[in-house]
Amino acid sequence: MSISLAQHTLENRFEMVSPAFTHKTNQDEVLLRDWRRTALDAFTVTAAWPATHPFYVNRLGLHDPLLLSETVRQTLPLLSHGAYQAPFGHQLLWKDFAWSLDPSAAYADGDPAQLELHITCPEVTYRRERAAAISLRVDVERAGRHLASARSRFTIQDRTVYNRLRGPYADATAATARAVPLPPPAGLTQFGRDRFEDVVLAATDRPDRWQLRVDTTHPTLFDHLVDHAPGMLLLEAARQAALATAHPDTMTVTGMDSDFVRYAEMDVPCWVEAEQLADPDQVRISARQHGKEIFASVVTLAAVPSAHGAHGA
Repeated sequence: MSISLAQHTLENRFEMVSPAFTHKTNQDEVLLRDWRRTALDAFTVTAAWPATHPFYVNRLGLHDPLLLSETVRQTLPLLSHGAYQAPFGHQLLWKDFAWSLDPSAAYADGDPAQLELHITCPEVTYRRERAAAISLRVDVERAGRHLASARSRFTIQDRTVYNRLRGPYADATAATARAVPLPPPAGLTQFGRDRFEDVVLAATDRPDRWQLRVDTTHPTLFDHLVDHAPGMLLLEAARQAALATAHPDTMTVTGMDSDFVRYAEMDVPCWVEAEQLADPDQVRISARQHGKEIFASVVTLAAVPSAHGAHGA
């Protein structure tokens, strides 16, 4: 099924990205700047990574690679509402998300990084003339240079249907109130962090297993009320667990291939486990609740290019 280009006309001019289209309450957290439609299911989006950020901290002379995850995540509601006319209030559910990044193009030079995202949506599923599922592929450029590639799939659910499926968990206020007590962080430097409040893992009796710290007051990860642990929290947990597995070697994340299997509920502990794969540069991180896997990510690590490592030092 096709849609009319009248929903967003093909024009050379860009339109500013409204914060509401990114599902961020704090305008300072909005990374997208402008966007335009270039074909029926193709778009160009501009973005800027800040020179400094309180959570996505420059490390080893590089911009935080998780800024890429958040940048692509913000395009999901942008396209849903702006291009495919999904009403506000509908829920976006991540199915999978994979990306790879060239660390030598992610250097931090003290200025904001200006990016251009070229997005195609090869599969758009409609239900009653509204988009119900979208897959997208993203090529990210910085100053005309390839920075990263990404792909993702997500579904768009009517709020009434979502409430019925989630039952008592659909109430975000009640779900937040039921969140398990926050355990202390497991450490600091081995997770690539310099503030304890940004460590999302708590220690267990095993060095390759942690409890997820669901801090519902964290200003970046919990920008607004939600009824389950957000996907960006799970991605951050995967990043921190992978870095801890590589410690004391100094590494950076250059890729993630993630599957979101079930909702990560906030009222029961979530256990994060690391498994070293045959490829020495890859670690599989999984999250489990009630004995079932709810999330998994294969994280690729790499040594920092020497010039950037020296710059960061």
